[in-house]
Amino acid sequence: MGSIILIDYTDILIQRGYGFKDAVVTGGATRLTPVLLTAASTVFGLLPLAIGMNINFYTLFTRFNPQIYFGVDSAAFWNPLAWTIIFGLAFATFLTLIVIPSMYYVLYKKRNSNTAQNPQ
Repeated sequence: MGSIILIDYTDILIQRGYGFKDAVVTGGATRLTPVLLTAASTVFGLLPLAIGMNINFYTLFTRFNPQIYFGVDSAAFWNPLAWTIIFGLAFATFLTLIVIPSMYYVLYKKRNSNTAQNPQ
């Protein structure tokens, strides 16, 4: 989803009169913060699940004793799932911020160089 918004915003900048390279750089810089904040909040939210942390909220609110402990039985299932989501999201963030704008720029330049060589 972030890649679609990034490319759409880059196209809007091009329509506003930016040069293509400036539009790609400005679009990437503008979308950097929202993409990183979304990914970071999800990763930090999944870390307790990934490390198998458990908090007893009942005793936290009744006796102010959270009884925090690690290695709960359900961690055998949730731990690999949480780590898979974390690393998948980190990879997708890298793709969104680095690879997609780079490929967009390269393909645009390739398409324009082919058009200049073979005008129809």
